[in-house]
Amino acid sequence: MSENISLTAARLQRQVPAAETRIDDAMIAVSTLLASVVTARRDTPGVPPARGQATICRLVKVQSALAGASGDVLRIHGELVHIARETGGLDLHECPSAAHAEAADSGAAALGH
Repeated sequence: MSENISLTAARLQRQVPAAETRIDDAMIAVSTLLASVVTARRDTPGVPPARGQATICRLVKVQSALAGASGDVLRIHGELVHIARETGGLDLHECPSAAHAEAADSGAAALGH
């Protein structure tokens, strides 16, 4: 069982930072696109200032959603770290109440309770 936990932890240690990086990359891409759209509107002769406003608003909405997703993934990262500390090895120095409860359960099972 602990080998399975170790494999899962190793996989999550790769995947969570990768997800954080990809969200950051998406935020950068949307920011760049937004800047290009606004620049194109400004620099194109004869285009009224209101032209493309809906597109700009949609891009800002996407940027906001990505910022929210980034925050959520950061919170998920913290929650997973907390779970890993609780379940990773049940080291007596890190998690005495969980280790004590497991030892008590094991002792009761050995006594046939």
